[in-house]
Amino acid sequence: MGLDRPPVSTSAFWEGLYASRSDGWELGHPAPPLAAWLSAGGVFPAPDSGEPARVAIPGCGRGHDARLLARQGYRVSGFDFAEVAIAEARALAQAEGLTVSFEQRDIFTLEGDHRGSFDGVWEYTCFCAIDPARREEYVRLVHAILKPGGRLLGCFYPLREGTDGPPFPVSEAQIEVVLSPWFGIVEAGPPAESAERRRGLEWLVLARRL
Repeated sequence: MGLDRPPVSTSAFWEGLYASRSDGWELGHPAPPLAAWLSAGGVFPAPDSGEPARVAIPGCGRGHDARLLARQGYRVSGFDFAEVAIAEARALAQAEGLTVSFEQRDIFTLEGDHRGSFDGVWEYTCFCAIDPARREEYVRLVHAILKPGGRLLGCFYPLREGTDGPPFPVSEAQIEVVLSPWFGIVEAGPPAESAERRRGLEWLVLARRL
């Protein structure tokens, strides 16, 4: 990483990557772990009101996963630091005739107006993109925006040694430690499907908000 780049906690860093098409995390389609989970019957719990579940996606990028969840009938809100990503996400959803809420903002500010708002959170390539020193803060945030008993579905990546990033490495043990004060792990293991370059480097966790 060049020393002249802004830190990962600034929007300018991510805007620069999008502008230069250096967004190596971009798959161009929904994440295989999420698609496989949904195909296998995975669901986010619906509220007692009978309305579709509300699902948040921090670090939603161009919204491929958000559109997939919207097609499944969920009410989806995607958040991203990069304005260009949000603009493209909105355009792609509009082109498909889908209703998805996309908002450009620092995800660490979400609690102020989204506390207890969501039935589910889908986490993918956001945890590995933030400053590792803020991981506990991020998990507390996800806990805060979920309703009691809400579900976190997270595909954590990359499982490898080292400290360089983004993407910043993580281990199965670290995932359990950072989640345990706030979530009860329902199930965890390798996802049924992964993008080819990420096979063997991902860990899918379904957790319940405590």
